[in-house]
Amino acid sequence: MYIISACLLGENCKYNGGNNYCEWVAEFARRHSYVTVCPETRAGLPAPRPPAEIVGDQVLDAEGRDLTADFIRGAFQSYKEAKETARKAGETIEGAILKAKSPSCGKDRIYDGTFSGRLTDGDGHLVRLLKEDNIDVITEKENIEHD
Repeated sequence: MYIISACLLGENCKYNGGNNYCEWVAEFARRHSYVTVCPETRAGLPAPRPPAEIVGDQVLDAEGRDLTADFIRGAFQSYKEAKETARKAGETIEGAILKAKSPSCGKDRIYDGTFSGRLTDGDGHLVRLLKEDNIDVITEKENIEHD
């Protein structure tokens, strides 16, 4: 079973109330078992909401609010629920396809906290948890098929 960012499959959970639908991810989902996640809405954050970025050890939104606890809680809850869904289906988590650059789902490169579109090295909070468990993570930008 794969974990897939809900926004990549068209769920309107993105910070601006929209989604990041990605055709190749949707095609992948049609051929594999998966569970969708949105750690930010799972933590109770609304959509739309101000954008948020990781600044040092904190997640701050564009209005300066500290959302660190929300992002950590949402990541833990999302991963826990994904593992439980896989367990109930008699499967394991094989990998994840997550939203690039996100403070929750970004892998290797995330926005730098200046809200200027610049990137820095780092992982979102959900990706950190998945990497700790050696779960393979890719983003929609990588377009690598796993069969």
